Amino acid sequence: MSTDTVDKGKRRFLVASTSVVGAVGAGFVAVPFLSSWMPSERAKNAGAPIEADISRLEEGRMLTVEWQSKPVWVVRRSEKTLADLETNNASLKDPASDNIDQQPEYAKSQQRSRKPEILVLVGICTHLGCSPTFRPDIAPADLGEDWLGGFFCPCHSSKFDMAGRVFQGVPAPTNLVVPPHYYVTDNTILIGEDGEAA
Repeated sequence: MSTDTVDKGKRRFLVASTSVVGAVGAGFVAVPFLSSWMPSERAKNAGAPIEADISRLEEGRMLTVEWQSKPVWVVRRSEKTLADLETNNASLKDPASDNIDQQPEYAKSQQRSRKPEILVLVGICTHLGCSPTFRPDIAPADLGEDWLGGFFCPCHSSKFDMAGRVFQGVPAPTNLVVPPHYYVTDNTILIGEDGEAA
């Protein structure tokens, strides 16, 4: 009587069981590994468009929101502020916003906005990345009697007008950036997408 007989059914069962257990184990290892390659919810949200409610934004005031970990300013400008923009043109590096990297096409104007009275800017100086301060005051002693309001960077004294256009003779090379945005309603701006033409 031979003791070398092999139970092929038992062998198939053991091979199949081992394969299944190995596949399940590989799944337990692979899922967390592959999941670590996916961006987190926080990372997804950091680049996602955000809504800004401007229903309570008064004339001459600024609202700050965060988009892509950057401050974004929304300013409601007065008729006088809009009229004063043209008086700055001779003192600006790029009064016509010719640098196309600084704003979407619909913001390539003297106002640099979809709606003249509402300005939307990324609040980071184009020199070394400091955050300028909002200086809507007219002719303050520290900025001179020709100052008609705008943004002043305290790090290296760069100055920008109330359309975010940079003055000549300061370290900042370009205008402040206008992010993509559009109006979902009259009082809600979606920052981060161009949306439909306004």
